[in-house]
Amino acid sequence: MENVTTLVPKREKTILIFGLSSFVGSNLAEFFKKDFRVVGTYNKNPVFIPGVLALPCDVLNKEEVQLALYAFKPDITIYAVGLSSLMECARSPELADALNASGLFNVVEYCQRYKSQVCYLSSGFVFAGEDKHYIEMDIPDPNTVYGKTQASAEFYIQKSSLNYVIFRSCKLYGRGHLENRSTTFDKIQKDFMDRRNISCDDTVRTGYLDIYYLAMILKICFEKGVKNRLFQISSNDTATFNEFVKEYCEVFNEGTSLVQKGRWNFPSMTPAGDKIKFELDISNIEGFLNINMPSIKESLQLTFKRFMGKAKGRSGKSSNSDDVTFI
Repeated sequence: MENVTTLVPKREKTILIFGLSSFVGSNLAEFFKKDFRVVGTYNKNPVFIPGVLALPCDVLNKEEVQLALYAFKPDITIYAVGLSSLMECARSPELADALNASGLFNVVEYCQRYKSQVCYLSSGFVFAGEDKHYIEMDIPDPNTVYGKTQASAEFYIQKSSLNYVIFRSCKLYGRGHLENRSTTFDKIQKDFMDRRNISCDDTVRTGYLDIYYLAMILKICFEKGVKNRLFQISSNDTATFNEFVKEYCEVFNEGTSLVQKGRWNFPSMTPAGDKIKFELDISNIEGFLNINMPSIKESLQLTFKRFMGKAKGRSGKSSNSDDVTFI
């Protein structure tokens, strides 16, 4: 007689994304909806993603946060709310602290009550930008308001949550889902389309990853049931924004005549040098998941393939999600 348990379909996991209308939240929802039940919240910017339920919620309102978690009882809660612009955070430090840290505190509290894993998306800006390889065990020493709020959030989660995973990433790029809010990548493509000069900073070095690389790594970790870990995620090389846009030109078959070298007024709370570098050591995530993180050029080749067709160069992926190799 056939075992009755084989007749019961496996329940798909539910992922709740706070900040569905954000660049990161909307792209993760688009990626995850194929394999998970995805619901999300927004505050002032309603967003429509087919197959994803979106509801209004203010993360600073504890009752609304509790209602969202009680209603859906998600297996995983992703916190994608926040003020991610370094300049906006410097101009509005109280708002940055409220969205990047205080709202998270409310979410963490009720995730504990409803037994949902907290996934927090941090960044390399929790460091000061010195010329070194930053590892996960390095003590955050942010020199920006944005980095300070994220370092505070990281510390709070690790001290108060019993089930969390933190991903500290380099710069993420891709297209957004809101017509009235363009991402940096959207602006680059529009400037090339309109044949406008692009002023590109050549002082701040960081990694660059297509948002879908982050989504792929999150998916593997969720399926493996990884908990109470902090991982750094980045391309295996770094570049200034000027160098990144020139790599974009090569992959997307654009000329470089519109690319103008410039200097970004980095909003540092302490004096910053001529060269600021955020290089994240990625050996931990590569060893743990048995993967190789891509270079910036390889990441852009994936982007080209996603948006326009076949990318130049090679790409490989094992049929086993436990052994994915980005090359």
